[in-house]
Formats: sequence, structure tokens, C-alpha cells
Amino acid sequence: MTITTIPGGVTAPAGFQASGLSCGIKASGRPDLALLVADRPASAAAIFTVNRAVAAPVLVSRAQLHAGGGLVRAIVTNSGCANACTGPQGDADAREMVARTAEALGCAVDQVLVASTGVIGVQLPMDKIRAGLPAAVAALAADGGTRAADAIMTTDPFPKSHAVEVATPAGTFRVGGMAKGSGMIEPRMATMLGYLTTDAEVEVDRLQRALVEACRDTFNAITVDGEPSTNDTVFALASGASGVAIDDDTEAALVAGLRAVALTLALDIVRGGEGATKLLRITVRAAATEADAWLAARAIANSLLVKTAVHGGDPNWGRLVAAAGRSGAAFTLAGARVRIGPHVLFEDGRPYDDRSPAAAAYLHGTDLEIEVGLGTGGHATATVYTCDLSAEYVRINAEYRT
Repeated sequence: MTITTIPGGVTAPAGFQASGLSCGIKASGRPDLALLVADRPASAAAIFTVNRAVAAPVLVSRAQLHAGGGLVRAIVTNSGCANACTGPQGDADAREMVARTAEALGCAVDQVLVASTGVIGVQLPMDKIRAGLPAAVAALAADGGTRAADAIMTTDPFPKSHAVEVATPAGTFRVGGMAKGSGMIEPRMATMLGYLTTDAEVEVDRLQRALVEACRDTFNAITVDGEPSTNDTVFALASGASGVAIDDDTEAALVAGLRAVALTLALDIVRGGEGATKLLRITVRAAATEADAWLAARAIANSLLVKTAVHGGDPNWGRLVAAAGRSGAAFTLAGARVRIGPHVLFEDGRPYDDRSPAAAAYLHGTDLEIEVGLGTGGHATATVYTCDLSAEYVRINAEYRT
């Protein structure tokens, strides 16, 4: 199996079209309505937020997947308004988006999914969406992935798309994707909207299993601010247009392709985190269990003290030890170890502060690695990706609604 990066994003796999345009939801006039459409009913899978304050489009898409038996023709997305905490009217609006998209495409209503992103607690301007949907359908194109990726953004500083080609003994297929996310990012599933496509032929249950596995250490291993959203969703669609059928022998190749695209998109979300200047890879080792490794890695990655120290270039290993120790994971200080880049600053209960200047110089970079050993004698490990915390993050979120 070989995996090669290719252009095209979410529409790189055969059998998909997309569009993106402005229908007037955003006062800025930037694109805010996107369509992703399969040429024929595609196998579909999804992972949704675990936040109990669930947005209307999440509830509707869950129901749609069940009603349609996992076959989907289209996903309609608006940005600029989350349609969350909007009561019965929000549910009705999400269902109207589905119905109007199905009517415009001439497909079954239960074959359309819906997603929204933006400000919470604001009703959708349905008059603008009604007017924009016919134009979005008319603009569908096999090279429309770039425009769709633009239209799903909110505070994102840049669009996020990626695609790969996977060559296997059974044949070659493609995986593409796009995502949005910049703030409210925390790994429980993943706090963003993600869209993965493949032209492999995949049964619905197998696609769901592959999506969960691919997201575990990609979309589910990122955090910007520890804030799970109300609208988090990752979708996967399989068109089957390549003619390569995924079975037990080729499922690993499908997971690898999905993971390759998802990881690139996930890291772009962290790089584009609100106010972010550094991408940080936090790896926890020597954990007693895998659950402990994830628990400690998330605690460190979400520590405001750790994130601000990294932003300021301060190799404060004490903050890393403290975060690991209070995470709830099994932890033995006498055996703990902290490494910032290539520099070990704490090991077996002893600090090495003479290495701090070199570690501080390392922290001036933009792609950084920190490793913390929990000292338990265990062998479990986990990696979470995060970013620094800057004054710009505070400014963006202080002014988000104003």
C-alpha cells in the first residue's frame, strides 16, 4: 500500500461535486453556504458531538442517517449561524434546509444531511438560505471543493482541504476532505465540522467503523481551548465510483487513507486556532493504561499555564509536571520525565535547569514537541495536538458577538 498526496480536496475522489457561495448570512459578504453532493446515493457515516447542548442540525442529521439506512446524496452546510439553542424553530429550519436541498437535487428527503456553524442562539435567516440554495445547486462542480471549503469557515484564518490516493493490490482509490474549526476545539469527538469522501465502495457499517478508528488519533486528538461545541460533526461518504470494494483485506488501507487526510486537516485546525502562533505535539509515555495516557495528555494540552508558557517561550517544566500530576492518571513523581524538544529538563525526580536556555531557544519555533513520562513503569502512550494561547485569542472571543 502506498499513499500519495493529490490535489482536489473533498472532490478529489470520483463521484462527488461541491459548491460554495454567499447567500448573505455573514454581514461581511464572505461565502456562507456550501453543498457537497454525491452523483448517486453514497454510503455514509458520521461522528457527532458529545456535548449535551446539541444543535438542531446534529439532531436532524442523526435522524436522517437512521431514516435513510446510511445512504446519502448530499450535505448542506451554512456558516455564520450555528442554529443551536434555537428551540422548535431551529429544528424546523434544519429540516427545511434538508427538504429544500432534496427538492432542488431531485433526491429522497432522507438522503440529505445538514450542518451549521457560527454564533449560538441565533435563528437561521431562512429567507437567505431559501434564496441561496438554487444557486448553490446550479454551481455544483467536480472542482468545487475549494469553494465549499471557503464557505464553511467562521473565524478560520484559512480554508482546510486535503486529498490522497491510496494504491493497494486490489486497486487504487482516493480519499479527500475539508474541515473548519478555529475556536471551541477540544477532542470529544472533535470540535469542528469535518467532511471526508472516498470513491472506494464501502458498506455502511464498515465505513462507520473505519471513520471512528481514523478519528481517534486525528480529529479526536486536537484541542485549542478545551471547549467542545454544540455542533461538532465529522461526516464520511463513500461513492464507490473507483470500483475498488473494501473488504477485510483492504479495510486497513481505507483507515490509513482516512487517517492521512484527517490528520492533515486536524493539524491545520490547530495551526489555525484563534490567535495561535505555535503547533504543539504533546506526547505522554510510561502511562499505566491507555486511558491514563489520554487523560494526562489532554490535561497538559488544555492547561492554560502550559499554553501561555509555550507562547512566551518559557520552558517551565514545573507546569507540565503539575498538569500531569493533577490529571487523575496514575503518576509517580520519582520516575517522571519531561522533555521539551531534544532537551530533557526533568528526570527521575531531578531538574536540569542548566538546559533551560537551550529549551527556551527551541520554543521560539512554530512546530514544537513536548514529551512527559508519567513514571509508572507502564508502556501506554497518547499524543494530543494543541497550540499556544495568546492575547489575540482573548480579543477574538471577547468580540465574537459584537
